[in-house]
Amino acid sequence: MEREALADFLVRRRDALQPADVGLTPGTRRRAPGLRREEVAQLTGMSVDYYARLEQGRSPQPSTQMLRALARTLRLSRDESDHLHRLAGHPAPDRVGVSTHVRPVILHVLDQLDDCVAFVCSDTDVVLAQNRLSLVLQGDHRGRTGVEASSTYEWFTQPGAQDRIVAEDRPEHSRVRVADLRATWSRRHQDTDITELVDRLLAESPEFAEIWARHEVGVKHLQTKRFDHPQLGVLEVDCETMATGEDGQRLVILGAAPGTEAHGKLRLLGVLGEQSLEV
Repeated sequence: MEREALADFLVRRRDALQPADVGLTPGTRRRAPGLRREEVAQLTGMSVDYYARLEQGRSPQPSTQMLRALARTLRLSRDESDHLHRLAGHPAPDRVGVSTHVRPVILHVLDQLDDCVAFVCSDTDVVLAQNRLSLVLQGDHRGRTGVEASSTYEWFTQPGAQDRIVAEDRPEHSRVRVADLRATWSRRHQDTDITELVDRLLAESPEFAEIWARHEVGVKHLQTKRFDHPQLGVLEVDCETMATGEDGQRLVILGAAPGTEAHGKLRLLGVLGEQSLEV
């Protein structure tokens, strides 16, 4: 691990970013250009103290999960991300198979969608990047690895994972998730990540196994989704799913037309999110 070089690289990349680049309000009384340390720490999901020690060259070796999160926050290119990993004493991420690198332009798009829930996920439903409203509504899925990182695995195996969706809609959500996963399995059933995920789900979830046995493939994505929010009640939003240009990745946007009740609730969700961050 090259601590001094890593610290210098992080400082330079932080200084090169403006608050607007990551969806933050510039504000006033900023003493230096670029982002503050606490802003990078918050966006990455780490403590300010830990990030400060990284920049001071006195931290323990960061994990690959933490490095991936830092690469997303600092809007690093693939080459820059590889460099970051090597400075931290890790090999560059394996690029064989589905990419987990979200391009900076896609991250920029996420930051600009301040009245929509938006996230990027892989073809096994691993969430790779989230905007602020996604964090508030769906929880923080950043930095997870392995089978447990898949939101489909969480949906079928973890108690309470389906509670955010209105009860009568959950069977259709399950059906869509399984059909999407079967389409992924059909494309690359020899890849370890997909075979391990399907095997674990078949072993651990009778609901998944029953739906999997139907052999439905690529069911049309839901056009609307209804969330059961503890403060806002039922939140019904339009759902759009788009390919990002990277193999196996898709950008999912949940929004509503301006002037509608749902749009008002999304705006209120943003306010509630700000309050939760202040607590």
